[in-house]
Amino acid sequence: MNLIDESEDKSLPNVAIIIVAVAIGLVGIYLRFADFRYSAEIGDIIMGIATVIVFASVFGWLKK
Repeated sequence: MNLIDESEDKSLPNVAIIIVAVAIGLVGIYLRFADFRYSAEIGDIIMGIATVIVFASVFGWLKK
């Protein structure tokens, strides 16, 4: 008995968005430790954007 019907699996777009957002967040973490002017601020902004994307995607997924 298969509990998950793969024909009705609509979670793949949400997972893809979360993976992309985590990758964006990793870029932000990398930029925090870069050595140029305002790198920490740019990294913080990028990590903030990634955090908002992840939270929106997760809560949208849980709402379904």
